[in-house]
Amino acid sequence: MQALLIYKIVPAALWDAAKRDGAFTGAPVDLADGYIHFSTAEQAYETAAKHFAGQADLLLLAIDVRALTPDDLKWEPSRGGALFPHLYAPLPVSAVVWEKPLPWNGERHLFPELA
Repeated sequence: MQALLIYKIVPAALWDAAKRDGAFTGAPVDLADGYIHFSTAEQAYETAAKHFAGQADLLLLAIDVRALTPDDLKWEPSRGGALFPHLYAPLPVSAVVWEKPLPWNGERHLFPELA
């Protein structure tokens, strides 16, 4: 069965620390909001442009939603009323299917192919 993926853009240093700890508790914006922000494949490009423009040393994480507790993952309205996935718990490193660099080319981030 194919994974049902959501995506997280994260600074590489924060993800490196999470891998050592076994879980990601969130970036500063996540900690301030009380949940970890994710995007669908369709939302990830706008998320990068709106919140991460000009930032280097980023990673794109693909997370299998089936590895998350359904009570902790909520789909809530955000930009323009679109539903975004929010995790109200730490993200287990084991839920991450892959991590890939998200380089900045001076104008935009260069994404790998998303499912």
